[in-house]
Amino acid sequence: MAVACLKHIQTHSVQKKLVNFMTSRQAKLQEDTYFRVMRILQENPDLTQRELAEKLGISVGGLNYCLKALMGKGLVKMKNFATSKNKFGYVYVLTPTGMAEKVAITHRFLQRKMDEYEALKVEIEALKNEVGDDKPGQNIQKA
Repeated sequence: MAVACLKHIQTHSVQKKLVNFMTSRQAKLQEDTYFRVMRILQENPDLTQRELAEKLGISVGGLNYCLKALMGKGLVKMKNFATSKNKFGYVYVLTPTGMAEKVAITHRFLQRKMDEYEALKVEIEALKNEVGDDKPGQNIQKA
C-alpha cells in the first residue's frame, strides 16, 4: 500500500509539473502576443483589426480576443478619430499604464530571446562536436 501511495504521489507530482510547464509556456506565449500587439499599435494605432492580425500572423478572432484582454487590463483603449483610415473611425492606443507595461514586457521578452539564443548556441556547438565539424556544411554529404 505504501508503494502504491508513493507511486500516486510521484505521478501527481509529474502531472503537476507538466501542468505548471504548460501554463507557464502558455503564459509566455500570451505575453509575447500582447507584446507584439502593443509594439505594432504604438507605431501604427490606426491599423484595422484585419491588418493587425495579418501583421501578427493570427486570426482576426484571436486578435479580437487579445485586444479585449488588453483593454480589460487597461493597457489599450479605443479612441475615435475622424481621420483614421479605419472605416469605423477609431484607433487603438496604449494607455500610460500600457506604455509602462510594454516596457516591462519588452524587458522580459528580450531576456527570453537572449536565453533562447544562448541555448541554441550550446545546442549548435554540441551538434558540431557530434559530427566532428568545425565549419557548417563542410562534412555533410548530399543525398
